[in-house]
Amino acid sequence: MKRILLLLIVLAVAAFAGWYYWKVSLQFSSAPVSALLPRQTIFLAHLPDFNRTLDDWHHSDVYQLYREQAVQDFVHPALAGLSNLPKTNAASQTLQEIEQLDPKHAFLALTSIENTNPRFIGGFHFGGSQEEAARLINKWRSTFLELTPGAKREKLQYQHHEIELITAAPFTLATTYDRPWFFAATDLTELKAVLDRANHRAQNQEDTLDKDAAYRAAIAHRPSNYAAFFYLQPKIFSERIAALRAAVRLNAAPGEFTMLEKMRCIAGSTRFENGKIHDVLFLGMPKLEHGTTLMRPSLSLGTKETFFYLSMLLNVGEKIDTLNQVAALAGTKAFQALADSGVTADDWKAAFGLELGSLADWPSSAHWPSFLLTLPIMDAAKAGKIVEALLRTDEGATWTDTTKDGVRYFSKQSAASLIAVTPTIAVSDQVLIAGFNVVSVEEAMKRSGMGSSDLSDSETYSAAARLLPAPTNFFAYVDTRLLYSRLDASLRPILLMAAAFVPAIVGSVDPTKLPPPEIITKHLSPIVSSQRYDRDGYMAESIGPITLDQSAIGLAILSSLGAGTRQKAGAAVTGRPASRTATPQPTLSPSPTP
Repeated sequence: MKRILLLLIVLAVAAFAGWYYWKVSLQFSSAPVSALLPRQTIFLAHLPDFNRTLDDWHHSDVYQLYREQAVQDFVHPALAGLSNLPKTNAASQTLQEIEQLDPKHAFLALTSIENTNPRFIGGFHFGGSQEEAARLINKWRSTFLELTPGAKREKLQYQHHEIELITAAPFTLATTYDRPWFFAATDLTELKAVLDRANHRAQNQEDTLDKDAAYRAAIAHRPSNYAAFFYLQPKIFSERIAALRAAVRLNAAPGEFTMLEKMRCIAGSTRFENGKIHDVLFLGMPKLEHGTTLMRPSLSLGTKETFFYLSMLLNVGEKIDTLNQVAALAGTKAFQALADSGVTADDWKAAFGLELGSLADWPSSAHWPSFLLTLPIMDAAKAGKIVEALLRTDEGATWTDTTKDGVRYFSKQSAASLIAVTPTIAVSDQVLIAGFNVVSVEEAMKRSGMGSSDLSDSETYSAAARLLPAPTNFFAYVDTRLLYSRLDASLRPILLMAAAFVPAIVGSVDPTKLPPPEIITKHLSPIVSSQRYDRDGYMAESIGPITLDQSAIGLAILSSLGAGTRQKAGAAVTGRPASRTATPQPTLSPSPTP
């Protein structure tokens, strides 16, 4: 009996010791990265689980699209022409090595900027043994040393930790292990401070990022499950802006601040949801709009052929002076013309509402899309006066002014080109609609009085809009499936013709191998973006196969590639720029009322 009792006591002690070790180890390994960083940290990027994120990426819609065989057959020759195979293999091998480390809580932080000398600290929690991690990390360190000839390498001891210091003036890299962490910093003192925090030796336990009010406000809006996260404290930048403003404008108006100076923090996260990418951006700042919210009345102008819709609050009346300064720098006189015509900011506020709308339709029978811009009208007479003042800045153009069914239409015929453009502005008692085609503007004006539309009633739009919270000041929708279908139908014949007549322009891209549109569109879904004010800041969310911000970055890259292609084509074709001659002021030519 005594032996059994002794055995039970030993087992209980062993179980308690195991539980205690597991709990302490888990608490340490799952400690937030922010507890390792100083309170004044300027920027933090955090990747909680690299392998999980990589697996989610491999199941995303856009990656499945990339893996389609028809897509591979089209893009592989182009990629092979842009980069060599050894670099591709090296990148693939590095990715596999990172997967072997099973890194968790990988982070990179900018902790300070002193005398234009930034200090960075980074690290990650590795799986497996320290020896296995060191084998791969030493390999990367050797590669770094090969790229920095003359670098000095030494080892230091600090609180039972071995620190390896690499110095290549003015650059310094200090690295160390604190099982199960690996840390690296561009400043030795910064690395020692991180070790002190990790081992609870820091003198001031409250001087960490996780105790900062702005950071805590940011993570309060962060989703519990995310693939990547970043945090930016703009205080240091806003202080420098304020100092610069004080130096150049000694008598600045009280309470006058830039947008950056109003921001307390900026944070963003990305996660994957059912193959889609979901971005969240938080701007901690006071609310800019009061007593108004987004109503989306321009949604009634949409049709079943609408692939793009945007609605946002934009108080142009309060920004006329700023816009006039920007226009002057750009060499235009659009807003100066309002002042010359006696139009004030108060006149604009009285003439127009705050909600700016934009739509793009692309019927299957049209080669190119039609775009519309809308503004709600509060005072039709003042709105007409403002439009007339703006049109007078279009030097050398003749705009016709007609009235049809109580609506004023201002339009002009542009010079002959590949695409016929007839800029038109319609002004009714309720809405201003501007577009590049008379017919599309007139048809949109007829739909403006309807409460619903084919777009708002479509299941595609409704399902996409339900994915995000209701917006208060910004909303955007892009039907990528419809857009790609129309682009394919319009551009495929042009690309095939270019390949036949100008092979040098096409280069390594073979248009005959363009994937069938149905291969692409089956992986596409709408992109939707919504912005609202939530308690203490603005929440901007976007979801889709790629997000709205990623789409904008992609378009910028494609534009740069297109510019390069045009330069290549221009090397083979010479031209003479058209001469500019003095032209009279534009006139508004009234036409008989139909």
